[in-house]
Amino acid sequence: MSDFPFLVTMIAVPAVGAAVVAALPKGRELLARQLSLGVSLVVLVLAVLAAVAFDTGGERFQLTTSVAWIPDFGVEFALGVDGIALVMLLLVGLLVPLVIGASWEDGPGGTPEERPVRFFFAWLLLLEAMMVGVFAATDVFLFYVFFEAMLVPMYFLIGRFGGPRRQYAAVKFFLYSLVGGLVMLAAVIGLYVVSASELGEGTFAFDALRQLEIDPGVQKLLFLGFFVAFAIKAPLVPLHTWLPDSAAEVPIGGAVLLVGVLDKVGTFGFLRYCLPLFPDASRAFAPLVLVLAVVGVLYAALLAMGQSDMKRLVAYTSISHFGFIALGIFAFTTEAASGAVLYMVNHGIATGLLFLVVGMLIARGGSRQIGDYGGVAAQAPKLAAVFLVAGLASLALPGTNSFVSEFLVLLGSFPERLVYAILATVGIILAALYILLMYQRTMHGPARGVVAPAEGAGSPPGGTADGAGATAVLTAPARTAVRFHDLSVREIAVVAPLVVLIIVLGVQPQLLLDIIEPAVVATLDDLGATR
Repeated sequence: MSDFPFLVTMIAVPAVGAAVVAALPKGRELLARQLSLGVSLVVLVLAVLAAVAFDTGGERFQLTTSVAWIPDFGVEFALGVDGIALVMLLLVGLLVPLVIGASWEDGPGGTPEERPVRFFFAWLLLLEAMMVGVFAATDVFLFYVFFEAMLVPMYFLIGRFGGPRRQYAAVKFFLYSLVGGLVMLAAVIGLYVVSASELGEGTFAFDALRQLEIDPGVQKLLFLGFFVAFAIKAPLVPLHTWLPDSAAEVPIGGAVLLVGVLDKVGTFGFLRYCLPLFPDASRAFAPLVLVLAVVGVLYAALLAMGQSDMKRLVAYTSISHFGFIALGIFAFTTEAASGAVLYMVNHGIATGLLFLVVGMLIARGGSRQIGDYGGVAAQAPKLAAVFLVAGLASLALPGTNSFVSEFLVLLGSFPERLVYAILATVGIILAALYILLMYQRTMHGPARGVVAPAEGAGSPPGGTADGAGATAVLTAPARTAVRFHDLSVREIAVVAPLVVLIIVLGVQPQLLLDIIEPAVVATLDDLGATR
């Protein structure tokens, strides 16, 4: 089974599916939904089969495919996965069908003429193909191509289907990412020149590049080129300002993939490229990165506490969590780095669920403002229960999946990075405050007056959009109480897998750690760091 081209198929299936869905004629919206869900489930099955075929005790990169692409420049269409990439592919395979299920009834919201459902789902599938490619690429130039190509579907998901400020958010997202990509392109070219001078001919193959003996001064320049692009994508403070705007305006389905997966490309890039290819520079810049990581943990947590918009609050919590991930990566220990990779997966699960539940709440109430809600638990106890599980996982309560990740990051960081670990620990306290306050204000207390989405405005059941374009929140005297219906069967089917994973991975994190740790050890060996 290991000879099957899993990775190529996982890219081709959603890419072809996106083209087919986009080509459907008007009025075939149900078929667009069915095809999109079917394609995403095929990718999930392929990801699971790839995990079964993966040998945790075998070669570092497995399920490989390599075809000459641009031979004159040593570029290959080369794919392969180690344990780090494999768990990210599993996360992609899991979240996309859940997002499609959550977006089933009205897709991005609005009328079909304004926001065609088939194009919304087509962009989701194309984004899935690009995300698989970026995690599976073992040729640096191919990685760069997928890295930049991801911008296109997410740009249209924000700019075409987002909220009132969608154009501003889409342009900001695109410009930040494009600038980072251009800086990385310069570093990619520099890396090719260095490989040509040492090997006699240039190459972009990861295995060949990590064997190079690059001058420490040159390493620092190349490291910075890759680091800036990854720090923007992650995002690390102070390069984070695009994320709250994008997450607030993109439909909930897009927000789940943006924060749950796409942003992980930054932290994945630190591990895959910065540490193995530029070990001397990584050690030299580690104190600076750790400062940025800890500042991000605390600064974003404080900003989250002051948010009145639920989607922006969740976005800021994610920036704080990315600080923990960066701390684990640049602590240079097996425990911390393994915890960071596990955190990447667990954050996608917990924050994905939190975004979905927030979207379901917004779809019912027609407002993103925390102050417009109250007493929802009395009317929708199942929704409140899932909200609580998602919140507790986000604040890393023991017994939930995120706890083990955070614990490993801090455990591995304390011996080597004591001061940074102590400061980051304060973020745990702040996380409890902003999550529990949001839950208490929306789910309990007296019912507040909010306005339901306007009739015929295409309000998205299942929380697939934020109500933008459907209605505005009325002034306080005109508000009327809204009857919040509880989770539907479809919504339960969407959130149930994430709830189960939060509990299962909280009890049995070794299911993923067995896959992750060999790749982490190999990365630290390339770095020459302590384990």
